Amino acid sequence: MTTRRKRRAPARIARAAAETTAVTNLDDVREIARALPGVVDGTSYGTPALKVGGKLIARMHQDIDCLVLRADLLDREILMQSAPDAFFITDHYRDYPWILVRFGVVEKRALPDLIERAWRLVASKTLVKKYDSKP
Repeated sequence: MTTRRKRRAPARIARAAAETTAVTNLDDVREIARALPGVVDGTSYGTPALKVGGKLIARMHQDIDCLVLRADLLDREILMQSAPDAFFITDHYRDYPWILVRFGVVEKRALPDLIERAWRLVASKTLVKKYDSKP
């Protein structure tokens, strides 16, 4: 019998979201994401985006000043409950694995974990294995 591990967002993400503003635009996100293998610039719905292997991990929202970030649905619920000022969804995203992240609310130090999680959801197994095995 396998035991399911209880998942929760790292405490520092929730704490950081409630603290001082640091993330102001996609350039902050891009700087962090480029540390992950295979991340490239692209477009999605006519907005700047970040992709890995042709798959979207993050993009600017077309109407709201926020980031659309790939997210596991359980992680998304935890983030929205822990820091609703920073993390939210619109009706459009209700059934999809995406979360909206408000610029001007989330601290830059919270982003590496969030972006890596998004990257892991779409990166190839080979790319993830290579990244995890680096010293």
